[in-house]
Amino acid sequence: MFKLIYKVLLWLALPFILLRLWWRGRREPGYREGLGARFGRPPPDVPVHPVWFHAVSAGETIACVPIVQALAAEHPAVPFLITTMTPTGAVEARRRLGGVVAHCYAPYDYAFAVRGFLDKVQPRLLVLVETELWPNLIDEARRRGVLVVVVNARLSERAARAYSRFPGLTRTLLRQVALIACQYPDQARRFVALGADPAAVHTLGSVKFDAAPPPDHEQAVTRLRHELHLHGRPVWIAASTHPGEDEIVLDAHLKVLEHSPNACLLLVPRHPVRAESVKVLAERRALRVILLTDGGGGGALPPLAAVQGSAALLRAGVGESAALPMGGGAEQGVGGSDTANVLVVGAMGLLQTLYGLSAVAFIGGSLVPKGGHNPIEAALCAQPLLMGPAVFNFVEVTAAFAAADCLTTVANASELAQAVLADLEDEELRQAAGQRALQVVKANSGATERLLSLLRGTLEGTDLR
Repeated sequence: MFKLIYKVLLWLALPFILLRLWWRGRREPGYREGLGARFGRPPPDVPVHPVWFHAVSAGETIACVPIVQALAAEHPAVPFLITTMTPTGAVEARRRLGGVVAHCYAPYDYAFAVRGFLDKVQPRLLVLVETELWPNLIDEARRRGVLVVVVNARLSERAARAYSRFPGLTRTLLRQVALIACQYPDQARRFVALGADPAAVHTLGSVKFDAAPPPDHEQAVTRLRHELHLHGRPVWIAASTHPGEDEIVLDAHLKVLEHSPNACLLLVPRHPVRAESVKVLAERRALRVILLTDGGGGGALPPLAAVQGSAALLRAGVGESAALPMGGGAEQGVGGSDTANVLVVGAMGLLQTLYGLSAVAFIGGSLVPKGGHNPIEAALCAQPLLMGPAVFNFVEVTAAFAAADCLTTVANASELAQAVLADLEDEELRQAAGQRALQVVKANSGATERLLSLLRGTLEGTDLR
């Protein structure tokens, strides 16, 4: 009965899914890419018989990169495929794994789409990242004898309550999964309570703590600091912000400027397509704004000579702004950022570098009910962390940072400004908190290797020749 209800609901949702693709595709063309794959017809260059990793968006994709790289190195003759649902996930997959694995969009969970996709791809193994539990996909994969595992699995109380409304469907779904490698014990208990086989559920920690800056991180940070003329300026970052949050952040920055007139805010919307509208919000507050884009390069920093710009435009006055490609040279006017007090960044793949420029980090999705985003990347750069109260997607992670006294919870613009100023004005306090954040990351590392060890044992009976 529950499965029938699920199928009916899916078909009722189809017109809204198509409308959403069309609507979002107006501003984000990536949503109009891969329509064939989304409905069961993957592109012809997708490999046959791959190890298939499915990660919904950018965060999940980044988390599974070390696992994919390690398994691909151990099995060089085996093709690997990574699928995503969002353009941001696609960008990260191509940027981080483009030379190792193929990428395409995943099929929606319609039976015809899943069957068509599996007919073409015929995976050896299906690895779902975090909580990508789709009934038709898992059911059809197991019917064909494909082993299904879930890695870096997480299940919040809110998500568990939603699944519990369909107990029969959820129990059947989870019993078809051979391995569920959870991040934390509470999440493991929720999976078991919903019907997962206790013998299949393991607690390994979060692989996101095993993230590391790229080898050229310091050089990239130094280069960008020079290009943006940020030497000697107090800089803070608001990363992965959502609508409703940008206004709070900008109001906080106005308060910061009252005490620290030379301060600069790096404002990075979660979705780069929103950067232009965020710039307008800053202009309305009479802030001096520069919009930084990737110039269509997917986040790569172009050489200095590649940038075309106008020094007159970039040296914007109050209420004026400019837009330029990320990575521009000072000799071509990017130095205008020394008079700007807000840099709005509309580019993918640069967040780790931007964290290296800042002294303190606010992590978005937490002042609005989105559940928060990953604070670990900021902690890797020894940043004191600020977040709002809505952190239900990262309860255990944020608790670890809070326990180490390096994460402050703020509820509004006044509290955010006060916390930013406290860190900017006291270097000793700031550096000590940043080092504690970095130590939390190091203390919680090792999940990737534990997961790989568990996967190797699970895969002994799988043909990966």
